[in-house]
Amino acid sequence: MSGETVLSLLGLGVPAYSARGLTQTLEPLDQATSLVRTVNGELIDLSRAEFRKYKSTISATDQRPPSCDGLWPGRQIVVDCIEELAYADGGTPQRPVVENSSFSEDGFTYYRPRLTMVVTDFQLSRDEYGAQVGWSMTLEEK
Repeated sequence: MSGETVLSLLGLGVPAYSARGLTQTLEPLDQATSLVRTVNGELIDLSRAEFRKYKSTISATDQRPPSCDGLWPGRQIVVDCIEELAYADGGTPQRPVVENSSFSEDGFTYYRPRLTMVVTDFQLSRDEYGAQVGWSMTLEEK
């Protein structure tokens, strides 16, 4: 991990000056949702627990690209997320916790998850005159 971000991409790395202005989204996989209505109009969940996984988009605009040479869809990496998850105190985290990222506040415990993910898309762009490199990576939890 560079000293500029808490993001860690194990298997790729995060070079200096590649991750300032970083954003990350976490959202359920499309297959994690299977909501249907009965003939009586009641909404029920038919989703399978095996599909309760995340997809994520990580993006930044900085001066250097991330370590992306040889990066193709299908590559597996471990992501120490910048996004936090929370659960009520007394509960347990649903994903592995990034070391030293957990803290409690007002009855909730917050933590950054460590997710084993597969790259599904990757994009680079460069503004030559503005000397900025933009990049984004989409991933799905393995």
